[in-house]
Amino acid sequence: MSSIAGTDVHAAEKSAQMSSQALRKQLGFADVIFACVLMVVIPDFFGAAVKAGPASVSLWLLAIVFFFVPQALVVSHLNRRLPLEGGLYEWARVAFGDLAGFLVAWNLWLYVVLYSAAVGLVTTNYLSYVLGPEYSWIATNRRALFAVTLAIVAGLMLVTHLGLRVGKWVTNTGSFLTIVTVAVLALLPFVRHAQGTLAEYHPLRLTLPPLTLFSFSVFSKMTFGALCGLEYAAIFSGEARNPVRHFPRAILLAVPLVAVLYIFGTSAILAFVSPASVDLIGPIPQALRLGFAGMPAAQIIVPVAILLLLTNYLSSFSLNFAANTRLPMVAGWDRLLPAWFTRLHPNYRTPVNSILFLGVITLFAGLAALVGVRELEAFSMLQVWGFAFYGLAYLALFAIPLFAKRGSKLRSGLPLKLAAVCGLLLTLLFVTLSIFPIVGVVNRVAYATKTIAELFGGNCSALVLFHFQRRRTDRLA
Repeated sequence: MSSIAGTDVHAAEKSAQMSSQALRKQLGFADVIFACVLMVVIPDFFGAAVKAGPASVSLWLLAIVFFFVPQALVVSHLNRRLPLEGGLYEWARVAFGDLAGFLVAWNLWLYVVLYSAAVGLVTTNYLSYVLGPEYSWIATNRRALFAVTLAIVAGLMLVTHLGLRVGKWVTNTGSFLTIVTVAVLALLPFVRHAQGTLAEYHPLRLTLPPLTLFSFSVFSKMTFGALCGLEYAAIFSGEARNPVRHFPRAILLAVPLVAVLYIFGTSAILAFVSPASVDLIGPIPQALRLGFAGMPAAQIIVPVAILLLLTNYLSSFSLNFAANTRLPMVAGWDRLLPAWFTRLHPNYRTPVNSILFLGVITLFAGLAALVGVRELEAFSMLQVWGFAFYGLAYLALFAIPLFAKRGSKLRSGLPLKLAAVCGLLLTLLFVTLSIFPIVGVVNRVAYATKTIAELFGGNCSALVLFHFQRRRTDRLA
């Protein structure tokens, strides 16, 4: 497909829909709801919110009003106007041109690579909680980390290879069990208070946070880090049965559910864990272990609850991984990447070469992140770097209703533009503050330098790749 700079949105939509016809339509309404919840509710961001202490409820409410609701409105608007496989990548490409679309896809792709690279760290951390204190060594043993990372990345590749017919059940199961587990956590302080083992509990107490750089950093992670993701399921629009109807309705149901889970889940953790001692990798397992301590069924309930919560990570990794294999495929349809990425399996209709490429890169990133740093710092770096790349893509998401080309028909009215401005400013705050760590690191200057170098170097690489592929396409034309 040639550049769409001089064409209208209808031509771009028709071309993308023709390419999507080879994909299987697997996602129904319930599948989209579960996907939206799973993509947004990330357990480790409960830990970041706990760092805010008593001010967490106030910060959650601000984040929901000024970021989460604007995001929901913008995503619903764009998906109604342009329900295409590739989601945000296609929206940005139609709004601003091929280069902008390619950079958005590149940053989304790098986000998932770095996010998925933490799968070994998360899994071994949770297993150490399940198996008990005598097995705490699993979370820091490099051989165990390598073995777990290798096994799970191979599993992600297999599930993605089989397609959404299998993958959607992984997503639905993980999302449902996440809701159940966080609900149990949210109810636990009420039970302990009724038993008299918790002196007092006020889950909705409003406290103003101190105006410090640390508070702004935590708030930025509670806004963008914890509440982004509603647009990611739209990457599968070409594999959904009715994306125009289902996605906006799914978002409408997911937003209040996510808000309740985050607010009451964070308050429950604070009932048992202090902000200074919270485990940023496993805040919910930590709170469950302390909250159930002394109860007769604790030895059964706690490991089971933690295992159920682990399904959230594995399911979200699976959904992210599958979505990430679609971005190179769609970019290949648009001739912004080699056609090699567009090869589909003859039976499952999944992008086999893109799956293989992503699996190898994810495994390499997971192992490389452990070089020269502690496990918690490695996890923090992967999370911050990944979400910083994601933040750069989100700047484009909120810019589309404001600055899209008039011919694209993606601009919006004044109310949605005001919502987009709120989302844009808070995303910019997150990206700016991403170099400020909220955990102890070996060297703060080195941490900041590596973060800046990752963002700058990653996007410079994208520019080189884009222009190389453009020249190659022009020679073959």
